[in-house]
Amino acid sequence: MLTFVEENYIKALLHLSSKDRAMTQKTGVGTNDLASYLQVKPSTVNEMLKRLKEKVLVNHEKYKKVTLTEEGEIIGLKIIRKHRLWETFLYTKLAFDWDEVHDIAEQLEHIQSDKLIERIDQFLDYPNYDPHGDPIPDSNGILPQRDTSRLSLMDKDVSCVMLAVSDTSKDFLQYLEDLGIRIGAKMWVVDKIVYDGSMKIKKGEELITLSKKVADNILVGIE
Repeated sequence: MLTFVEENYIKALLHLSSKDRAMTQKTGVGTNDLASYLQVKPSTVNEMLKRLKEKVLVNHEKYKKVTLTEEGEIIGLKIIRKHRLWETFLYTKLAFDWDEVHDIAEQLEHIQSDKLIERIDQFLDYPNYDPHGDPIPDSNGILPQRDTSRLSLMDKDVSCVMLAVSDTSKDFLQYLEDLGIRIGAKMWVVDKIVYDGSMKIKKGEELITLSKKVADNILVGIE
């Protein structure tokens, strides 16, 4: 059985190595990048990587990037599955808001009961996406796939629907909440400002101006 810290390292490696949301494209991760992401010292990362290598969960050689082994990736997807199912359960069944569920799910994802997770999945009617629009791996570790694009890349006079966010920080989610923008929101791109990359969108009858940073972190699909 892995410790909570070991599981967090594996989940972080899977996140940092994935170049697409379906996690089908992988790349190696630098130890400094991993240390920065986890907010620990590089020496601490190196010690943990030695432990994970001994358990055949990572491939790690000095001065080379780190990758997960097949077993490490299976474990990482299992942790992500638990995390996103817990987020969905908290959001849909216990009325937690979408900016509250992440921190709680960070604790619940370490529960070691496959039966409990399968029961939650069944109880939720096998959801494909969590409250932030992130794909939920199924019991075989397979993630659903769909085409998304950053709102900032949409052309003027295009209608789209918000499918996910790439920034799940509390500040960002609360900002979208204040604007009335949530998953499933339909938007019409009214104008794109060349000077600073900001956008004007219409949601219902409301005209909203979004900065490029905000638009970069909203993922949409074409209607």
